[in-house]
Amino acid sequence: MENRKNSSIQATGYVLVTIEVTHPQLIAVGCVISSMCVPNLEFQLLNPTTQVALFTLCIGTCTNLERIKWHIYQGSDNSTSSNSTQWTLFNQTSSYENIWFFGTNTSNFTATDLLFLNNLQISLWRFEVVYTFQSAISTSALNFIINQPPANGSCSINPLDGTITTLFTIECPNWYDVDGIQDYSLYAWTTDTSQRTIIAFSPEDSFQVRLPAGDNETSLLNLVVYVRDLVGSVTQVNISFVNVIADFATINDLIDKITNLSSTITDNPIVRLLSSGNQNVVGQIFISLSQEFNQMNVDNLDKAISSGIPAATILVSSLGSSSLEQISMPFNESALIDYNTELNSLANVRDYLVTFITNLLITTSNSIILQSSSLVQLTQATNQLTRNTLMLVSNRCYELSVALYAMFEKISYEDAQSASNQLFQCASNLLNVKYIKSVFSLLYQTLEAAVNGPLQGRTDVLDLDYSRANAISTDYDTDLESQWSNLNLFSDGNDFSTETIEKNRNIYYQKQLANQINSQVTEMISLLTSSLNIHLNIGQSLLMNTPQSFVSLETILIASLRDRLVKQVENAQFSIPSSFILNTTSNSSISLRSRVDTLASYGNFQNTNLSRSISLSIIDQNGNEVSFEAHQNNPIQLIIPRDPNVLIPSMYLQNVTSINSTMNNLLFNYHYINITSSLPISVHFEIHSLNRSLAYLFIYKVDQTPQLNSSVNLIDGWTLFCPFNLTNDDIYRYFIDNQQTPGHQSLIFGIRELNSTEINTYCLNNSSINTSLPITDEPFRFTSNYELRIYTSGCYYLDENNNWKSDGLIVGSLTNLYETECLSTHLTTFADGFIVLPAPINWSYVFANADFMKNKTVYLTVIFTSIIYIILMIYARFKDKKDFEKLGVIPLADNNKSDHYYYQILVFTGQRTNAGTDSKVYFVLSGDNEQTQVRLFSDPHRKIFQRGGINSFIIAVPKSLGLLNYIRIWHDNTGEGSSASWFLKYIIVRDLQSLNKFYFICQQWFAVEKDDGRIERTLPIASDAEKQEFSYVLAKKAYHSISDGHLWFSIFSRPPSNKFTRVQRCTCCFVLFFTSMLINIMYYDLSNEAKASSETHSGALSIGPFYIAPQQIGIGIMVELFTLIPSLLIVQFFRRIQPRQQVSRLREALYKIQPSQQTSKNIPAIKKKKSPITFPWWCLFIAYGVSLIIIAVSIFFIIIRGIEFGDVKTQQWLTSVLTGFFSSVIFTQPIKIICLAIFFICFCRNSKDEKETSEYINDDDEFNTSNDEEYLHSLEYHSIFSSQSRKSINRLNENEITYARDQRLKEIQMWAIIREYLIYFTFAVLVFVITYSNREHNSFYQVNHLRAYFLNQGQDTADYTNINTIDQYWYWLENSFVGNIRAQQWYNGDIPQYLNGFLNDKSNRLIGWATQQQQQQQQQQLHPHQHQHPQHYQQLRQ
Repeated sequence: MENRKNSSIQATGYVLVTIEVTHPQLIAVGCVISSMCVPNLEFQLLNPTTQVALFTLCIGTCTNLERIKWHIYQGSDNSTSSNSTQWTLFNQTSSYENIWFFGTNTSNFTATDLLFLNNLQISLWRFEVVYTFQSAISTSALNFIINQPPANGSCSINPLDGTITTLFTIECPNWYDVDGIQDYSLYAWTTDTSQRTIIAFSPEDSFQVRLPAGDNETSLLNLVVYVRDLVGSVTQVNISFVNVIADFATINDLIDKITNLSSTITDNPIVRLLSSGNQNVVGQIFISLSQEFNQMNVDNLDKAISSGIPAATILVSSLGSSSLEQISMPFNESALIDYNTELNSLANVRDYLVTFITNLLITTSNSIILQSSSLVQLTQATNQLTRNTLMLVSNRCYELSVALYAMFEKISYEDAQSASNQLFQCASNLLNVKYIKSVFSLLYQTLEAAVNGPLQGRTDVLDLDYSRANAISTDYDTDLESQWSNLNLFSDGNDFSTETIEKNRNIYYQKQLANQINSQVTEMISLLTSSLNIHLNIGQSLLMNTPQSFVSLETILIASLRDRLVKQVENAQFSIPSSFILNTTSNSSISLRSRVDTLASYGNFQNTNLSRSISLSIIDQNGNEVSFEAHQNNPIQLIIPRDPNVLIPSMYLQNVTSINSTMNNLLFNYHYINITSSLPISVHFEIHSLNRSLAYLFIYKVDQTPQLNSSVNLIDGWTLFCPFNLTNDDIYRYFIDNQQTPGHQSLIFGIRELNSTEINTYCLNNSSINTSLPITDEPFRFTSNYELRIYTSGCYYLDENNNWKSDGLIVGSLTNLYETECLSTHLTTFADGFIVLPAPINWSYVFANADFMKNKTVYLTVIFTSIIYIILMIYARFKDKKDFEKLGVIPLADNNKSDHYYYQILVFTGQRTNAGTDSKVYFVLSGDNEQTQVRLFSDPHRKIFQRGGINSFIIAVPKSLGLLNYIRIWHDNTGEGSSASWFLKYIIVRDLQSLNKFYFICQQWFAVEKDDGRIERTLPIASDAEKQEFSYVLAKKAYHSISDGHLWFSIFSRPPSNKFTRVQRCTCCFVLFFTSMLINIMYYDLSNEAKASSETHSGALSIGPFYIAPQQIGIGIMVELFTLIPSLLIVQFFRRIQPRQQVSRLREALYKIQPSQQTSKNIPAIKKKKSPITFPWWCLFIAYGVSLIIIAVSIFFIIIRGIEFGDVKTQQWLTSVLTGFFSSVIFTQPIKIICLAIFFICFCRNSKDEKETSEYINDDDEFNTSNDEEYLHSLEYHSIFSSQSRKSINRLNENEITYARDQRLKEIQMWAIIREYLIYFTFAVLVFVITYSNREHNSFYQVNHLRAYFLNQGQDTADYTNINTIDQYWYWLENSFVGNIRAQQWYNGDIPQYLNGFLNDKSNRLIGWATQQQQQQQQQQLHPHQHQHPQHYQQLRQ
């Protein structure tokens, strides 16, 4: 054997070799990132900033495998002249297990970049895997050599200062790498290096960029260039910092042009740069602009909060934050307007800018990072994202996620993590709020708060969203299935007002987008999880913890899932039980993905608007979610936190010592609460005794009063509150879980104070739990008052339809005011519900103080309201009968029995004062073929042409008149006084054979004293343009909107043709009134408390002496919701009930002609279009029954609550209720209805809308009058169609009209004079009555006293009435007036304490002070005596 270093040295030896026949297993080793391993190379290149993830495959029979072990070797050359490598075992493997190394005993192995960064002196590494079988050992290994990064170069920037539009040049010359340079990436940050943002990337060593603004104070911006070779090794080069400031002139010009929709916006230099389509340029501009807009948004929020706007109403608290500090600042009303103006202005800008980034090319991982970083900055201010912005950003985020997923096996773990972090942040902005540190975790957050914030009532609705939702769709007239035009989809029951439609239409589209984004974000999370999961080994985790969202991804063994505690932020956590069912075929590893969002999704339940949203998913090795099921008796424990800024009302004081029950013999002090809820809730009680040494017995029962004595035990549960159970806050706590409340409407609980004997028996032995009840038959007697607070909570999960459900969830006992414990058998997304209930009804006090004299206000209120209801019902019934009489179609008395062609004429009389007439009205109807003779409108059974009336007539003519041309109409002026005049709105003529309708618009007076004085007019047929005129449409809609749309007004002005009767409207009004009174009185204490606390609460809005706290806003919303729902249901129920018999008025008139053969019983029914939901006529009894039950229940609880309040407090409540009621009925509602009517007339005109004629004209009627001629023209019938004999026609000539006009004007003038005299007389009477009825009998003595006191009348000196000279005046002023104008010392020399403002008589007080006015005069005009009395001025000044 030859020595390698010295060939002269020789040695001899031998080796024994044993040859065995074996079949060894082959072990293949590969890289998870395929580009890291190149076949047939001794050494693979390794970047020190990248982790090494390896996998192995056993080829052959591998069933007898015993164990797997990985060995790590560090290499070095053993000689300078030798090519061999000496490998040394790395001896710190066990010390850094699950820190540097993961999976050392599994088929997959990971060494993180920490191994290489902490051992930079080592350039050679070897990773060897050893498979140990029962009869053999197989090994395989991969060798790595550290890839040296680019070197020998430098980087510089020029210039060193500028603005965000300045073009900076980056030069990086002389860089060398054996593998070649791939690209140069520029990153920037201000103060925190972890907030580095990519600015640009380029394959060239010289490129130009535009930089974002530097630090707010110093304008400094730090820069670093990453020089990357073709294998991925990176060298970081720090460049000298630069000064960059914002170009506010260009930015403001951009904002103004976008806000004002300027046509010259393309001239703005920023817009020209964005239009280039270069992703580096677009990304730089986006980052620069977005950072400035984000700072503007922060400043706008700070300004709004400092002006008194509650932070909780415009912000969602970030994760891990504490309660906001209360800023004691009065609310400035204009601040909210300014905030919204700035908010909407910047929202419009973001909406415009987002279109420039959605079509950029996606090329490399750098491209994904740059675009997602730009989107993160753009969407950081989630309160400024419109639906269009959200949709475009969501789609772009999804496209970037798909692109990342397609390349995740080809890029390094660090690049995948960086891109994933940015995408996650963008998506989160769309769903939640604000900003976090890494790219993918940032995008995902924006999507959630922006889309869910407005639905949960946590952020404002943007003007651009509202206007777009309600802009008329381009396919409005062509798409019959258009959701936009389906008003039933957006109405609140019977409320079809424009305000309601527009609000609900906007919410509808917001919900649609929320569902779309939720689905898209779910897919994005799945893609990104798959992209990252391949890089994670067993025990390895990825954490993205930001102020807006928390996401963790961890790979574990299935066995380690048992009894595992998955902790998140804000004490959110999942506790996995020891036994469960996991539906997976894998028996090795799984991944856990947990997530916390600041705001729960909207879903279908608004009680979650204060809850965080938490979720936990189990993912198998293929990236699919695995179903998890725990046993009912060993469930998963969840802790769900709430927003830390939730406002908790203080406890209610129960003044029980004043109502000790000796008269009513009550054993418990009872309280009632309403627990009705669409989803199950738990009820939590907190009781604080003012004497902590006392003990209490607590009992309860649902839906009825609990009873417990020696003979009756009727309770659902009980507990003892003993002093030794008290916590540090001295509060007793008890809760009823959500399994006991479903299906129940109320809960009544009783509290009794234990006496000393019972305390000794049941509470002193604190080591054991008493199972027996302290039962007594003695009335309760409290020695101390206690405080009470009750709240509800719930546990809910989000199903596949984005709706909240509660199946299988139980509220746990650890629930408190700030978090909810939930017990679940499955895993998904969870949230909690929370609401503080109003003060419960104190039954004991009610029974003890229910007499009439103590509660006159509440009893008289209910009595008088009920009497008013009965009176209005009587009036309504009377008017309904009158309305029924008005409905009818009248055959004209001068119809000829031989005429067999029929027209229906509808005449509309106006609503103006004295619009109706008693004069006889004549007309001539003319068409292309023929015209009628002079005909008379008349009705022997009812008065026609009344103010606001609609009269329908049938005219018979020999044959068709053809297409109608005009109608000539006049009256004979025979009415008395103002009844002679007539205001005609318009006339509709319908051909009953062809069903064609002809419109004749008038809108003028037929009166000698009004307008042009004419009483005869020719009305041509109206064209389509005339039917669209404002005055005509307004005349049709205005009155109908008021008379039918305003529920209270409609009792008195309901259109006769409407089937919703006055009696029904009256009932609905009082259901609404009593319900609102009930809800208002139940929450009256909460509202007052909120108002009181708002004076010191920084979150309260103050407008003059009024304060509006967030609690009041919440209470107001609850009151409106609880009131609106039952009233709308009742109104819709009544409106949709069909009449008992539907008979067409027109058919009834036609068939009246032959009563001997046709009666009303066999008159064919009207063919009606099918309504969405209708009810049979007998449902009317159900509707009245339900209404009366609601009214009775409301009255009962109003009385109960009024007794609790006492008479004085009830009067205060009644004043506030009545004030709000009358202001709404008389002022708010009419203005709203009128404005909506005008809006619809201006923008949504429909001349074919014939609501007011629906009872007279039905387009579904089909008439075949030719078959009915034997009835219409029966020779035996003469009562309806008279003979053709014509009566004399009184038609005034010009002279008669002139005379009538003069007489009428004189009559009007006479009545005006009489009216003026009466007004003056009434005014004089009122003045005398007010003046003399308020005279004070002592006023004479008061005046005499003051005269004697100041004027000194009758005195020898200083008598004011005897002053003749200026010297006498000054003497009186000094010795009488000045001394007596204010209180002087008492007779004994004491100072006049507490008599500020009193006169010297110590009994009269000054109301106000005199005002002096200084006048300048020339010096020679000064009074000659002024210089003689300077002491007088000094005294006056004193």
